[in-house]
Amino acid sequence: MLDEADDIHPLFSGAPKTTEFRKLRKRLVRNAREAIEAYRMVEKDARWLVCLSGGKDSYTLLAILHELKWRGLLPVDLLACNLDQGQPGFPATVLPKFLEDMGVPHRIEYQDTYSVVVDKVPQGRTYCALCSRLRRGHLYRIAREEGCSAVVLGHHRDDILETFFMNLFHGGRLATMPPKLVNEEGDLFVYRPLAHVAEEDCERFANAMNYPIIPCDLCGSQDGLQRQQVKQILDGWEARSPGRRQVMFRALMNARPSHLLDPKLFDFAGLERRSVKFDANDAGLPRLR
Repeated sequence: MLDEADDIHPLFSGAPKTTEFRKLRKRLVRNAREAIEAYRMVEKDARWLVCLSGGKDSYTLLAILHELKWRGLLPVDLLACNLDQGQPGFPATVLPKFLEDMGVPHRIEYQDTYSVVVDKVPQGRTYCALCSRLRRGHLYRIAREEGCSAVVLGHHRDDILETFFMNLFHGGRLATMPPKLVNEEGDLFVYRPLAHVAEEDCERFANAMNYPIIPCDLCGSQDGLQRQQVKQILDGWEARSPGRRQVMFRALMNARPSHLLDPKLFDFAGLERRSVKFDANDAGLPRLR
């Protein structure tokens, strides 16, 4: 990759010139390309609605996708979208100004889901499930209105791992966020191009680029969330055995249905053994000494 002023997307303008950052940037682009190619995310004449929350992950997603498109490696039309959910104190001008300064096509949508969530969820319960459901419905609607074929989210490798363990510990199932799925209505893809990207890399990248991070004060202010508990467990494992997260992530890509216990995934009832005539004099059998 070149870093001359005329050979870089505005989202990368002012990027650090250090070797460490160059390696980080190349790794992010490589990991995103791997996921996009592995899960066949690109369709002909596709338009993607790139969801931007203002967090480190969504900024990284936006920058990497535009970098790929800038390099001619992602032949899709990109439309950034922020859904302002009416949270008190949300800096509504930050993202529009950022996107305008960067020359990124975008749509800002205001929908007061905050009041709905606070009204419907009992005090002391977590907001995440209802909040995400309402947000997802509006994003699907916007995607249809804008002629998009896919809604693109910034979930990364660590999000996928945490979801897997949440389902394992609390849901009694082996499942996680897939990198690619079709919505229930069947008319939109949902993509997660950062599926192979480590959260640490997203954080280092967004901080190095000095993007205007907007924290989520709705769910982020609640203590004892299951996801935070799982994250602490994974952090502990990673501290004791560096690289553990990546090993576990590779396991999600190497499932063996015949070595699990779900008869819907593997035909245990249909297993048959071969009938072999036993012959003690067969030279192929080991002899006791």
